[in-house]
This record gives sequence, structure tokens and C-alpha cells, in this order.
Amino acid sequence: MLRVAPRALLCCPPRASRAPQSSSAAGSHGSVPRARGVPRPIGVPLSLTVSPPRSPAAMAAPPDPSVSPGPPGGLVAVAQVTSTGDKEHNWRQCSALVRRAAAAGARAVFLPEGFDFIGDSPQHSLALAEPLHGDIVGRYRQLARECDVWLSLGGFHERGPDWDSTGRIYNSHLLLDSSGALVAAYRKLHLFDAALPGAPALCESSFTNPGRELLPPVDTPVGKLGLAVCYDLRFPELAQALRGAGAQILTFPSAFTVPTGAAHWEVLLRARAIECQCYVVAAAQTGRHNASRASFGHSLVADPWGAVVAQCHEGPGLCLAQLDLAYLEQVRRDLPVHGHRRGDIYGTLPGTPGT
Repeated sequence: MLRVAPRALLCCPPRASRAPQSSSAAGSHGSVPRARGVPRPIGVPLSLTVSPPRSPAAMAAPPDPSVSPGPPGGLVAVAQVTSTGDKEHNWRQCSALVRRAAAAGARAVFLPEGFDFIGDSPQHSLALAEPLHGDIVGRYRQLARECDVWLSLGGFHERGPDWDSTGRIYNSHLLLDSSGALVAAYRKLHLFDAALPGAPALCESSFTNPGRELLPPVDTPVGKLGLAVCYDLRFPELAQALRGAGAQILTFPSAFTVPTGAAHWEVLLRARAIECQCYVVAAAQTGRHNASRASFGHSLVADPWGAVVAQCHEGPGLCLAQLDLAYLEQVRRDLPVHGHRRGDIYGTLPGTPGT
């Protein structure tokens, strides 16, 4: 039985149609994290920090009062935005959320896939794309320095070094440290090609090159960060490889379609958290980007037990969560599934013992 004393903080503006919460402590924007079977709250104001037990009552014992405060990890902020083809609009939206997150004490801020823009067509996306040394990345490097935060910039439309020869781009997850340095650039391995009933067909591979390598987890102030993008979420081998290489946090910045998001978004993210015993941080696009495309939203953070500890609903906003790496290590000690893998029978993943 797990004995934990985790902490979480939630924030995201509610949908306009939702009535204000009754809790006077949380104000009109939400309440505290839920227990199993209790409807998930909308959130709490940025100024309010709460420290209730995060683990569902049916799964874990009451908090242990002997657990010391201030475990390794830190406060992270997950942004939810509605990008369009207007890069200036997107910059104003994202930079304002980063500044709010920094003011709230976040050490790392996560932006979704397509934070730079979402084009009306493949041709539009190719025309708007920039190289890593371009204006957009330069702005975010300066923003990271000004706010003294790490930035996860998921799904940047990158004109890579082969742009002149291929005329194609990469879907790149960039990681900036608090000095503004680019410390990692992961190029999305799995490209989304799908034609779902009732939704426009999307063929990312028609104008995007797939990446060719999985990057090792990066040491950050909030833990070892494994980088992925959106559709990579559906490939558990990728997540397990990052876990085997030492990841404590898995990131899936996304722009899930509404049909796939409603059906699969939360269950896939919680599954990756449970099977890898990692925190999962998933920033998401929300709402309508153009006449033919809309995204599901519901950015969230899941803990290593699979509990959703912070979540946005619909519309732009932030959700915040305190990552507790001491709790993560306790989950792994109490249920050591990674050490029980039978690589001798079904293959050994990169980073696992015996590789």
C-alpha cells in the first residue's frame, strides 16, 4: 500500500456555461483536486496553493505526516491555446501565459504543438515555417531569459538544414533553459496520417519529414524530461524507451482532433503515466483554428500513479501542478514493474538493464 503526501495545484478558466464553484476558498474559478469518484474540478486561482492528498483514496493510504516538505521537483505550468495562422496573435497569447506562469512561481512552462501557428493548408504551413535561428525561436529565447523559466515548445514548424533540398519541414519539440539556450530539439518520429469519419483528412507526411532519433531525457530543474510530440503518444514503446533511459517526466505537446481527443486523450496519457511510472505533462491546443480544423483541448498533468492532478477544460488558459519526485521514486519502489520486465522473452527496450 502506498503512503504518500503529494501536492498539486490546479488552474484553468472554466467554460462560460459552467456555474461558479461554491468553495469560498477557491473563489469563482474552481476548487481543489479530486478523490476517486468525485467530479474533476475546474481549477483554482493562480494565487492559491493547495496541498491535499493527490492519490485516490481507494488506491492509497492517508498521507504520512513524517514526510518532509519541499521534495525534489517543482511547480510546472501547462498552457492551453488556440493557435491560428496569425503568428503575432499566437505570440501574444503564448507569451502572456508564460509570464502568468512565471509570476505564479512555475519553474518550467509547457506549450502545445503548433504554438507558433496552425496553418490553413500544408502550403500555408510551409510558407510560415522558420528555421531554429529565426524570429520566433529568438523571441522565446528572450522570453525564457526574462521570465527565468525553462520552456518546452512543442511542435515547432522547423525549416531544417535540408529545407532547400527537400522543401519539407520537421515537427520539432524544442527545449529552452532559463538562460534562453536551446538545449534539445526532438523531431517527431511518428507522423499523423488519418482520415476519420466526420473529420477532415490530415496527412502530416505530405509536407513533414519524420525524425530519425529519440533524444535521451534532459536534466531540468523539475526532473529528467523525455521529449515527444502528439501522435507519439500512441506508441508505448517510445515512452518505455524514455523511461528506460531515465525519464521522470514524459511530455506530449499536442493538437488532438476533437473525435480522437474525446475518445482517447486522457486514457492514453494516464496509461503512459501508469505503465512508465512517470509524470506525464500534456499541453494541448483547443478550439477552432480555421474553417476546417479544431482541437480537443483538456491539457493535463498525470502523476506516476495515473491520477490526473491538474487539467484545463476548453478555451485558452493554464493548469499548474507540483511535481513530487520523492513520490515518484516511492511509487517505483513499492511497485517495481520496470525491474520485472521480461526482456529475455519479448525483447529488451533501450535503456533497460541488459541492453
